[in-house]
Amino acid sequence: MIEVQKLQKFYGDFQALKGLDFTINQGEILGLLGPNGAGKTTTMRILTGYLKPSQGNIKVADLNVVDHALKIKEMIGYLPEAAPLYGEMLVYDYLAYVAEMRGLKGSDKTRRIAEMVDLCGLKEVISKAVHELSKGYKQRVGLAHAMMGDPEILVLDEPTSGLDPNQIIEIRQLIKEIGREKTVIFSTHILSEAEATCDRVVIINQGSIVADGPTDQLLHEFGGGVVVDIVLSHPEAAVVVAKLGAVAGVEKVENTTDAEIGSVDQGLVKLAVFSRTDDDLRPALYRVIREEGWDLIDFHLRSESFENIFAQLTQEEC
Repeated sequence: MIEVQKLQKFYGDFQALKGLDFTINQGEILGLLGPNGAGKTTTMRILTGYLKPSQGNIKVADLNVVDHALKIKEMIGYLPEAAPLYGEMLVYDYLAYVAEMRGLKGSDKTRRIAEMVDLCGLKEVISKAVHELSKGYKQRVGLAHAMMGDPEILVLDEPTSGLDPNQIIEIRQLIKEIGREKTVIFSTHILSEAEATCDRVVIINQGSIVADGPTDQLLHEFGGGVVVDIVLSHPEAAVVVAKLGAVAGVEKVENTTDAEIGSVDQGLVKLAVFSRTDDDLRPALYRVIREEGWDLIDFHLRSESFENIFAQLTQEEC
């Protein structure tokens, strides 16, 4: 349904996008992931007609954004990171205003407002002024605005930015519900959100695509490994890293000591031992710990996480 074709964008001499190529299928929830400044927002602004590409194009249902920007805008509902709401208006009046801008009148307007109030959970605040709402409710009003014209495509830029954990869960559930009927594209750097919500993710780093696929596929392609987390008491960290790093099958050892498990004064060292071998390295690691006489505080195995993959693919930005 949407084709991003060799998309480039320059701001003066700075190249924000470096030839992006990917497609988005109808009815898909796609997450655009990347560090701040990676090019996510620029891509969305070109898709929604806010910016023009320097080179390349985006096609929506065989219409390109350069020649058919207005027609494409009619197909898209867009919620930027900072929702452009009129704070002095009551929620109902604001939604009525948006409905009229979308050409809805009479019973059609009333019906659509009621649908958006129900879908976005705004019944409790419908008579309040927008400026009185929490950020979570303001995001809901912004979603209702973006959805008012019943768009085929919903574009959300950092929709959970600044929300508390409960609000994030609520907005995530709302996005999944909307995604049953719409094509949804949203940007985020909250990786758990992408894993829980998206059918597929595209990871952008420094204006280029570094990964594209479902999160489980990316874990298999770029991860596929395991991590043994170890906490030891009173060893020298550099010695431990060197000794455990020499065990056959170990890819790398990271010293991840932090304040949560104890300071240097307490003599605790936390390590993450990474491996991609099919063999269980725990017996070999334990033998080294026992032979060296180190006091073992914690020792457990976990699968490499999506956070590790994201860091690996975007480490130049981290």
